[in-house]
Amino acid sequence: MGLTRKRRKELNRLRASAEELWSRQQEVLDRANNVAREAGRQVGYLTREEVAPRVQSSYSQYVQPGVDGARSFAHDTGKNIEQTVLPAVGTALGAVLTIGDIAKDRRVKAAIDRLNRGKITVPVNTGPGVGTYLAVAAGVIAAAGIAYAVWQTFRADDELWIADEPLPGADSAAND
Repeated sequence: MGLTRKRRKELNRLRASAEELWSRQQEVLDRANNVAREAGRQVGYLTREEVAPRVQSSYSQYVQPGVDGARSFAHDTGKNIEQTVLPAVGTALGAVLTIGDIAKDRRVKAAIDRLNRGKITVPVNTGPGVGTYLAVAAGVIAAAGIAYAVWQTFRADDELWIADEPLPGADSAAND
């Protein structure tokens, strides 16, 4: 395929223009990389000189006292649990194990068998108890309070009403 001389010249100019554009873009990218590198260095300096000391002072002023207080609280709580709770748990566990050993003793089993032969029964109370009477009394008092409030709302009290006064000029209109 043969190109005309005019087309070849246009293509050569276009190629030269594209190569020039490419070289300019490379220069711009190199300069942008240099600027970005310098900006990164400046950010590092700023971080070391300004930000890090402020963060350190804020940590020392605000966070460190809370951390120290929490550490002290946890240490004191652990010591308190070790000195009070664990001995109580151990004592309770020992008592349970002792009761289990006593329950296995043949003398205790014989005593329980003697009690079971006597069939001791505990009476079950099926009637209303004190709680029932208290609940009924509270209900009656509440109903009385509601009834009193309704009565106060609907009672006719002449002192609560204010008589309408005639409007000025209404007398002259009535006489005409």
